[in-house]
Amino acid sequence: MTTTVALFNNKGGVGKTTLAFHLAHMMARLGRRVVAADLDPQANLTSAFFDENQLELFWEPSSHGTILNAVEPILRGLGDIQIPQVREAADRLWVLPGDLGLSRFEDRLSAAWPQGYDGDEAALRTTTAFHRVLHAAGDQVEAELVLIDVGPNLGAINRSALLAADFILIPLAADLFSLQGLRNLGPTLRSWRTSWQENVLKEHAPPGLDMPAGSMRPLGYVVLQHAVRLDRPVKAYDRWLRRIPTEFRRSVLGELTVNQAADPDPYRLATLRNYRSLMPLAQDVRKPMFDLRAADGALGSTARLVRTCFLEFEALAVAVLDRTMQHAVPPSSAGSGGVDASR
Repeated sequence: MTTTVALFNNKGGVGKTTLAFHLAHMMARLGRRVVAADLDPQANLTSAFFDENQLELFWEPSSHGTILNAVEPILRGLGDIQIPQVREAADRLWVLPGDLGLSRFEDRLSAAWPQGYDGDEAALRTTTAFHRVLHAAGDQVEAELVLIDVGPNLGAINRSALLAADFILIPLAADLFSLQGLRNLGPTLRSWRTSWQENVLKEHAPPGLDMPAGSMRPLGYVVLQHAVRLDRPVKAYDRWLRRIPTEFRRSVLGELTVNQAADPDPYRLATLRNYRSLMPLAQDVRKPMFDLRAADGALGSTARLVRTCFLEFEALAVAVLDRTMQHAVPPSSAGSGGVDASR
C-alpha cells in the first residue's frame, strides 16, 4: 500500500519545496521506492529535478506527461482521470511533474466541493481526482511513498491535494509568520477533515468510487533555520522556537488544554541548520546538497558541511518513515464511508 505525505504550510518562503526535494532523494537512498508529486501550480519541485530542456518536453501539449494531463478529462468533462506518467529522477525515485496550467483546475474544484455534500457523483469524482492520480502514479512503480508538494495557500487545489494525503508534514521557520501560519492551518485542516468524513463519506459516498479517507494526520513539524542576521539576534529566534510546540498542539492537534511542551518536543521531527552556502552549488549541478563532491566545489569546510547535511537529512527521513509506520492509515474508503477515528 502506498503512503501519501504532503508537505504543507500556508506561509510561503520556509523552504518547503527544498525540503521535499531532499527528503525524496534521501528516502530513495534509504531503499524506499518514492514518487515526488508536484501539485503546486508553480511547478518549483519539478524544476528542481529537471533542466529546461526536459521541462519543455514535459510541457509539450502532446506529451501527456504532467499532473494537468492526468486530470484533463475531468477538467474537460470527459470522464475520470487518465493514468499519469512518472519520470525517473534517480534510482528508486520518480517524479510526477507539475504544470503551470494546473491553476485552471482551481475553479472546477471550488464548484465541486459544495456539490459533493448533495452526493453529486461527478462533483465527488472531481474533488477526489488527485487521490486517484497519486495512487495510480505510485502503483506504476510500486512506490511505498508519495511525497506531495503543494503551494502555500488554503485554496481549492490544496484542499483536494491534502484530502488525498494520509499524513501532513509541516515545515516552519522560527518566526511570527510561521506561528500565525499554524493558527490558520490547524483549524482549517480539522474543518476539512470533519466536513469530508462526517458529511460526505458517511452520507454520500457513491458505491465503487475510490475516494480518500481524508485522514490528513499531522506527522509533526520541521524547523528550517535561516541565517541569523545582525538585526535579528539568536535571542529573537529562540523566542519563537519556544512558542512553536505549544501552538502546534493547540492549533494543529486541537488540544484544548496545553501545558508548555517539553523540550525536546516529540512533534518536532528535526531542526535543520541553514545550508545557504551549499544551495548555489547544489542548484548548479541539480543534485541534493548532501551529494555535493569536491568536483562540484565542496572543498574544506564546505565538504564537512555536506557531511553534516547528509546526517541531518538521513535522521529526518528515518524519523518520518518511522512515524508513518507507527501510525499507518487504513486503505482509502473506496465508497465505504469509513471514517478515521484518530482525529
